[in-house]
Amino acid sequence: MNLKGYYKNIRETEETITEEFPIVVSLDTPEGGRAGVTTEVTRAMAAKGVVERWARLASDDEAQSFREASRQARRAIQEEDARRKLQVTVIADSDLRDLREAVRSK
Repeated sequence: MNLKGYYKNIRETEETITEEFPIVVSLDTPEGGRAGVTTEVTRAMAAKGVVERWARLASDDEAQSFREASRQARRAIQEEDARRKLQVTVIADSDLRDLREAVRSK
């Protein structure tokens, strides 16, 4: 294997990638890689995947769909966390009146 050529190809491919964290789509590989898995990676990793032919850069539509799905998943997780943190305290009316009176008297 020509290592100089290999790393030169990776550097040249990396220079053509404009995004800092591009979206790649995996390809079928003889080692068992599954095609169609979308992932956000570094520029260097994307270039390596393209050169080694285990990934391709996602189209604009694929990248937009992936990012939107990621936003929705993140939002759902944040909402679930907020629900778990919600605490409810039940107090009697007489205790509520006592609290109000204590606040007013200050």
